[in-house]
Amino acid sequence: MSNLEPKAIFDYFNEICKVPRPSKKEARMTEWLLNEGKKLGLESKRDEIGNVLISKPATPGKENVTPVIFQAHMDMVCEKNNDTVFDFEKDAIQSYVDGEWLKAKGTTLGADDGIGIAIALAFLADNTIEHGPIECLFTVDEETGLTGAFALQAGFMKGKMLLNLDSEDWGELFIGCAGGKDTVATYECDFENEIPSKSVAYKIMVGGLQGGHSGDDINKNRGNAVKLLNRILWNAYQEYDARLADIQAGNLRNAIAREGWAVITLPKENAPAFEKYVSTMDAAFKNEFHTSDAGVYAKCEKTDMPKRILNEMLQIDIMNALYACPHGVLAMSQDIPGFVETSTNLASVKMINEQIVITTSQRSSVETRKQDACDHVACAFYATAADEVTQGDGYPGWNPNPNSQVLKLLVEAYHNVFHEEPAVKAIHAGLECGLFSEKYPDLDMVSFGPTLRGVHSPDEKLEIATVKKCWDLILEFFRILK
Repeated sequence: MSNLEPKAIFDYFNEICKVPRPSKKEARMTEWLLNEGKKLGLESKRDEIGNVLISKPATPGKENVTPVIFQAHMDMVCEKNNDTVFDFEKDAIQSYVDGEWLKAKGTTLGADDGIGIAIALAFLADNTIEHGPIECLFTVDEETGLTGAFALQAGFMKGKMLLNLDSEDWGELFIGCAGGKDTVATYECDFENEIPSKSVAYKIMVGGLQGGHSGDDINKNRGNAVKLLNRILWNAYQEYDARLADIQAGNLRNAIAREGWAVITLPKENAPAFEKYVSTMDAAFKNEFHTSDAGVYAKCEKTDMPKRILNEMLQIDIMNALYACPHGVLAMSQDIPGFVETSTNLASVKMINEQIVITTSQRSSVETRKQDACDHVACAFYATAADEVTQGDGYPGWNPNPNSQVLKLLVEAYHNVFHEEPAVKAIHAGLECGLFSEKYPDLDMVSFGPTLRGVHSPDEKLEIATVKKCWDLILEFFRILK
């Protein structure tokens, strides 16, 4: 990264890649940021939950310019390929340049939102830019519950305009986002310790899917590993008397499931037909997802006989729940053409100790539709005798303000630099701005950032050239800000 421009931004991002920062485990990142603020001789503080605020006074003569807040989140989604050996709590992200993109070896890159942090720090470190009072807010745990934004106290920061650096499509300015909520089902395991005689055991694997962000990518018709794996299991039970011993598919609540596996047993005489069936499903998946997920595969291999299998009725309930649970776009906006209004993500199913846990997340820019989506999903679990169904507190959407002053300034700055108009949009992904507006109702906000693709998956990549464009836009914004 040492050869990339703007050098200050990529130098900071290189250092950020060395600091482990899984969601809810950002303590080292918090300390690193406080130390960076101290190195720059700037006032730095943290609140009780771990959010960090670094403040820089106005340059002489600019004391009365509107104070601005840069904002980015510290944590990153920790996803890796199954064959990648990596510890997100200890290891540094191994980034590399691939043509026009910056990528990571076998893991998420963490540019969501490490590049936002790097841009903010580069601005703080640059003493050649004239500006009014500046604050940089770095929040914790954005990816798994927006905990930092929820806990932010009124009065912690003083700025009047906020630049959220957590969007992923260069050339687009976002002024609204969807709200979100999780629905989780738990089934207590009931096992049978006696496996029918003359059985064989197989491990079924589904993978090669793109996955992606459950907000940004939910409308791209990508395959979901939980859905595809369960499709095989459901039919294998009907046709080949397959019995389920273990299942692990998907990972994070805000990522579309890319990989999954299950261990089954079945009568030995059914094994040849079952193997042929899995090959047939592999061909079917390749045909169904030849555009969105060209690398998809389904395969099986013989494995060691498990010590126990699920009770047959519980297995039926789990398979029916996964089949009945919706996934994908539920409604398109009636106001904004082509904009996803409501969606749901069947994120994961995992056998953990003596429980099977199914995790889902729902999003909508209409609060009542968000709750309706949660209840829609919950009914699939209630109908299949889940022992517990819980819904999180969720987070609010961010209502667009087309008369925003910061928006008008950014549009003007964009036109001045690039001689064209930016797209002004709302986003289906969640942003912390909705929570900020609850604590700071007069705060004027816009979200933007460089282009990222494949976020929340090991395919995450950052388009290098768009970082410079973001930087140029920011510089022009401050030049015209009065």
